[in-house]
Amino acid sequence: MSRQTESPSAMEQLIATLDLEKLEENIYRGTSPDVGWQRVFGGQVIAQALMATQRTVAADRFVHSLHAYFMRPGDPSVPILYQVERIRDGSSFTTRRAVAVQHGKAIFAISASFQVEEDGYDHQIDMPSVTQPEDLMGEKEFKELFLKKAPENVRRYWSRERPIEVRPTSLVHYLTRDKLEPRQDIWVRTVGQVPSDRHYQAAVLAYLSDMTLLDASLYPHGTSIFDPTLQAASLDHAMWFHRPVTFDDWLLYTQDSPSASGARGMTRGSIYTRSGTLIASVAQEGLIRKKAND
Repeated sequence: MSRQTESPSAMEQLIATLDLEKLEENIYRGTSPDVGWQRVFGGQVIAQALMATQRTVAADRFVHSLHAYFMRPGDPSVPILYQVERIRDGSSFTTRRAVAVQHGKAIFAISASFQVEEDGYDHQIDMPSVTQPEDLMGEKEFKELFLKKAPENVRRYWSRERPIEVRPTSLVHYLTRDKLEPRQDIWVRTVGQVPSDRHYQAAVLAYLSDMTLLDASLYPHGTSIFDPTLQAASLDHAMWFHRPVTFDDWLLYTQDSPSASGARGMTRGSIYTRSGTLIASVAQEGLIRKKAND
């Protein structure tokens, strides 16, 4: 009598998704988990593309920045091919470029730079003082209180198991359509073990950096990405990796939106350890367009 195999956890599924298949030199294939979405989560494509470029870099060099563009929505039902171009291998820095392809067309492009570890000047801005995650409502309590009355797409988003737990310091935007300040502070943590390999750690950080980021640009307009009359999508994404990350505790993701215009919203983010070390900075512009009335 065979024992029933347990389904992989959301984090195990994410790590498997990041373990790309090498098809040929500089060509890798990735798949998407079946989570019921019509398009691939942008953070997944960023993380997989980063993994593809990291596979072509010497082991003593680590990513310090990436710049990416989303061109077409990803189709979760078919694999994604990542074609890496080795731009330069210098004495201190390495540059790579990669294009993600589906159905014969580019859906995403990334440039990433890697550096050998060096000593140098060191400073950072301070982490803001916010409520600690243990004193905030957890996802279980949030679901019990808010999901019953939420739209179906919101319930679907929050009800499935996810590899990243999100704990906002304020829930006001879920309760009102008032116009709010374009900023938010969100605690995030991984649910499950992340490998100690720094390439996987950087990829997981890139994955979670795309979560909630566009929301802040919608707060001043009394709406959210769950608004069915709104067309919202990431357009580009930039990230700077300042210091190594370990996922043994909560991280604080502070976000603000300095501008929205031309149907685009721009958001900046800083990711800190609980002790206040700045580990990454993020910038993103997204499409925030009201759909035309039928």
